[in-house]
Amino acid sequence: MIEFSTPALVAADPTANTTDLLVDRLKATPDSVLFSLPTADGGWSPVTTREFYDQVIALAKGLVAAGIEPGDKIGLMCKTRYEWTLIDFATWFAGAVLVPVYETSSPAQVRWNLADSGAIAAILETADHFARFDEVHPDLPLIRNTWQIDLGDLDKLVAGGVDVPDEEIERRRNLADADDIATLIYTSGSTGKPKGCVLTHSNFVELARNSQIALDEVVADVDGASTLLFITTAHVFARYISVLCVSGGVRVGHQADTKFLLPSMASFKPTFLLAVPRVFEKVYNVSEQKAEAGGKGKIFRKAADTAVEYSQALESGHVPLGLKLKFRLFDALVFKKLREAMGGKVKYAVSGSAPLGTRLGHFYHALGIAILEGYGLTETTAPATVNLPKKSKIGTVGPALPGVSIRLAEDGEIQVKGIDVFKEYWKNPEATAAAFEDGWFKTGDLGSFDEDGFLTITGRKKEIIVTAGGKNVAPAALEDPIRANPLVGQVVVVGDKKPFISALVTLDTEMLPVWLNNNGEDAGLALEEAAKHPAVLAEVQRAIDAANEHVSRAESIRKFTILPLELTEASGHLTPKLSIKRNVILEDFSSHIEEMYSGAPATEGHSIVH
Repeated sequence: MIEFSTPALVAADPTANTTDLLVDRLKATPDSVLFSLPTADGGWSPVTTREFYDQVIALAKGLVAAGIEPGDKIGLMCKTRYEWTLIDFATWFAGAVLVPVYETSSPAQVRWNLADSGAIAAILETADHFARFDEVHPDLPLIRNTWQIDLGDLDKLVAGGVDVPDEEIERRRNLADADDIATLIYTSGSTGKPKGCVLTHSNFVELARNSQIALDEVVADVDGASTLLFITTAHVFARYISVLCVSGGVRVGHQADTKFLLPSMASFKPTFLLAVPRVFEKVYNVSEQKAEAGGKGKIFRKAADTAVEYSQALESGHVPLGLKLKFRLFDALVFKKLREAMGGKVKYAVSGSAPLGTRLGHFYHALGIAILEGYGLTETTAPATVNLPKKSKIGTVGPALPGVSIRLAEDGEIQVKGIDVFKEYWKNPEATAAAFEDGWFKTGDLGSFDEDGFLTITGRKKEIIVTAGGKNVAPAALEDPIRANPLVGQVVVVGDKKPFISALVTLDTEMLPVWLNNNGEDAGLALEEAAKHPAVLAEVQRAIDAANEHVSRAESIRKFTILPLELTEASGHLTPKLSIKRNVILEDFSSHIEEMYSGAPATEGHSIVH
């Protein structure tokens, strides 16, 4: 087995828990701004470390007065906002355990998370969240307290806790040791029923303390580091970053509505971002289509090609003078505007959940934004590997984080051991036993190392397609480049036990009218009509042909079908982090898949469109 380890930079503390991260931050910089809250006029109002700490203690007292005992589970259904992290830390200071519920969850999912965890209280954000909870409340006899944030219930909790002494909060916050449960996060359920991952205080504390040093240039408070969080805090990725920012003294703002993301970035001016690749693809695609609409599409594409070439030259260590001058011109004409649209200060972006693609990695790198791709799962408290500012290779997900070891099994499966690995699946010893081998967590993902220990993700073990001819195909290698096309919403490669590879494609409804207009077609075309339109079919064909160029003939997509609908989280086809639920899609669209294989076998080297 190939194995790479990175030694921990901080000695583990068996007595530390997550509350220590805030207490230590308070001692270090009590008056620094830790959060910025959006104001009605589009500005931002500061919250210092001292103010945040005081609010955490006040809310913790309210939870205690309401009858919350150490070890109790509290469900939280709330979009990304300041109160999320406030509740998170208050729960820890009260000695309790938070169980996040995605704000998009159905009543059945709410019931499962709260019933399986044994939650005795629930905090909901909106009337809509409360309605979904209320539908299944009769099936949750353990829930004895419910609070609704939008009704001002947090303030009521605080008012009810004024008589709880400081000593009681201090006693409770010190009850948990490193090995005790800090939170119970349920997996997204992309491969079956969600399992509760027991993440310990040690997972958060050791990972935050080590990452703070490893990612010093990104999260150093001395340089005024700041980030605008917009991905859901219920997901381990944003949750871990929230904890890391408290630990590192990074100023954090929140904007859950992506429609307001660009104006918020312009006013907040973050120095780093946290996003999934789809966000970076969108920024690029919107910019390209905007340029196209203004008659400057050719200039934009030439600028993008120059940026990629420039970044590759930088990586090789030599940039020819002609390329330098050409890049400088496009930087003034095109790239400066893009940087300003993101607030003008973004130096880094941490990307996860799917591969970004080397072209986009180089494009943003040339703009002066290093996209640090990383890899991890709920079971690894988010990151197991990440590219670092001074140790980075575009196209990889980086080396193992300090305190983490990565190895590849004989079949290429990635296995992880170290400070980030979860303790167990909640009340599920069989699943826990099946997830480990000799103390190593089996991720189910496939990867490869280069000679320096940089990991590249090559696919998901359970998703490997084996064609009738015995060819093993990793869908992600085809799906990711096709999805980068502005017209494509989602793509699902199929072909298990079939004579050739095919694909189900959906269109990006946001980009569709823009693309149609830019290409001289009717921008008002309905999705059903667009899915059959010759120009649309030809553009999807181009995206598929480009992806096919990078695989063998046996792995190439020969047929595709455009579905006249969207795959969404609400439809049950995407997880909250927008990954496809492959098994659900294969089942729901089985007739469309069979139709692609019902005609004569495709022996041509290109797709045949139905």
